[in-house]
Amino acid sequence: MTVSDEKTPLSGEQIAAALAEVPGWRRDGDEITRSYGIRYHGGVAMIVHVADVERLIGHHADIDLRWGRIRFGITTHDAGHKLTAADFDLARRIDEIATAHRAEPLDD
Repeated sequence: MTVSDEKTPLSGEQIAAALAEVPGWRRDGDEITRSYGIRYHGGVAMIVHVADVERLIGHHADIDLRWGRIRFGITTHDAGHKLTAADFDLARRIDEIATAHRAEPLDD
């Protein structure tokens, strides 16, 4: 997939296939979401780690940090708030970072 393809909106079939490759992520309209259990200060450290990666790849999640919980919501804003390959790439990266920070996946 080329860089230009990463921000092309995916079809419903492509989204379903991409979701199968990121277990635990859920589709909520034109966004994919996932929550993790983590202590507050650990969540802050995780956000900094995610933000460093996001800066490097030029794609960002919406992040909601609460006491004992962190939630990520991903969509491609500059593709009309549609799901793209870039969203699923970021989801995989967030999963790796969550594992490194010992965040526990939560079922929402």
